Amino acid sequence: MKNLFDDLVETFAILRGPNGCPWDKKQTHESLIKNMREESEEFIAAVEKKDADNMKEELGDVLLQVLLHAQIAKEEGLFTIDDVMQGLYDKLHRRHPHVFGDHAKATSPEEALAVWKEMKKKEKGK
Repeated sequence: MKNLFDDLVETFAILRGPNGCPWDKKQTHESLIKNMREESEEFIAAVEKKDADNMKEELGDVLLQVLLHAQIAKEEGLFTIDDVMQGLYDKLHRRHPHVFGDHAKATSPEEALAVWKEMKKKEKGK
């Protein structure tokens, strides 16, 4: 089996390609705002119901939105899904110096959140 994530990324390129789906090809970041909101809200509802099967489905729908937006951005020359993932990776490592760096270890969720906020403040202050 190939890398399933890569297969999904390729699926969105095909869906928006010359022989792809007319609906998918027509979408823009702006036209998809409603969908992103709805899928996020449906995931939240599944969490509140403690419905794991529905949570799994709705996370897939949220991921669909992320991948579709990333494909549109790639076509527009803005960024790629790899850029999104690199940005997330870098952010997680920057904001968790208590795990990945030389910052004092956080011993509670509250301390970890305080470190996250401190690092975010430093980033935004640049």
